[in-house]
Amino acid sequence: MDAASVSKLLSPDGWALLNSLPPYDETQAMVLATRLRADGVDADLAAAALTQSRLRAKARAKLGDFADGMLFTPDGVEQATRLVVAALHARHYLAAGVTKVADLTSGIGADALAFAGVGLRVLATDVDEVTAALATVNLRHFPEAEVRHADGLALDLAAEGVDGVYADPARRTRGGRRVFDPAAYAPPLDAVWNLRAQVPALGIKVGPGIPHQGLPEDAETQWVSVDGDVVEAGLWFGPLAPDGPGRSALVLATAGGTTTSRTLRADLHDDAGGADLVPDVGPVGAYLYEPDGAVIRAGLVAHAAAELGGRLLDRTIAYVTTDQPAPPPADGTAPLATGYRVLDVMPFNLKRLKAYLRERGVGRLTIKKRGTAVTPEQLRAQLSPKGDAEATLVLTRVGGAQHVLVVEPLR
Repeated sequence: MDAASVSKLLSPDGWALLNSLPPYDETQAMVLATRLRADGVDADLAAAALTQSRLRAKARAKLGDFADGMLFTPDGVEQATRLVVAALHARHYLAAGVTKVADLTSGIGADALAFAGVGLRVLATDVDEVTAALATVNLRHFPEAEVRHADGLALDLAAEGVDGVYADPARRTRGGRRVFDPAAYAPPLDAVWNLRAQVPALGIKVGPGIPHQGLPEDAETQWVSVDGDVVEAGLWFGPLAPDGPGRSALVLATAGGTTTSRTLRADLHDDAGGADLVPDVGPVGAYLYEPDGAVIRAGLVAHAAAELGGRLLDRTIAYVTTDQPAPPPADGTAPLATGYRVLDVMPFNLKRLKAYLRERGVGRLTIKKRGTAVTPEQLRAQLSPKGDAEATLVLTRVGGAQHVLVVEPLR
């Protein structure tokens, strides 16, 4: 989106048109565009409004009803923080006693919206003029939030009265490809975390694929999942990490309009079994648990096994097995793992597995795997299942050899 399109959308006629459009429907987009042209709507304005309608529909998964009053860029939707997670970011700063946050890479303003929403003063900056303009629109209801078209790294933080800093460096190229090297973030990660010398209350959102090697030793690095989807990792410094440096996994589950959570944590240099906890390894038990993705990314599978009262099938594979069902999560907390009852275990043999499924009339298969080169799509084609029954197969290593576990989800 360019400045001219933004200007047209923000005109009284443009804003009225955008907010009068029906809920976005891809199958009806061309019909609607044709109708708008027939009604005499400027072609560029119609295109900009339809684009925003599509982006708002996409953003609802992250921002809910707030998306209906916001403006977006495609990259802004991709990188915007989910509202439930942005609210947790804001609570970090509130709990630390921060009063004014500089959001150095505000994008379309999702995090700044959450900061302002809890009463924090916000100075939001973005190096892209159009993006900064959209953030200004999105924060229009919050007089305590100021948006500037500027390089956040060039701010005089002391002169601005900033006592908390947040950044979400861009992790995509202009072509949309993901960037995995922190040095290639925009701005580079090193340049951002060096700011903790000026403002100790520093938080940085990074990609969940960030490697453990090279993470700052004075930060709490927290991986976050929402309903099983690992959405980010965050680096929290100083008063934003009240429990001190370490690695943690925050598991969020949303259902029925409520959000439950669970945090699993390992302190750095914890001689009592923290970051270097060594798990037990043993045979398949009656139950199998697949730890949440945030737990896996945080390297806390051994900690999850201890919480579940189980052992690993293989020291390098993120499956936990138990002889008894693990205790259910306490009220108001999210589960650390997805559980299954183990029905059968067999060494992996294509012919034997095909016969097993045929004898039971299995035609619908869910195939999961860890620690094997077999692809579910290829295996499904080779098995050519037929029948009305369904089954879940888990392909993994047990005792150093490839096995198939037939399981059913725990209800």
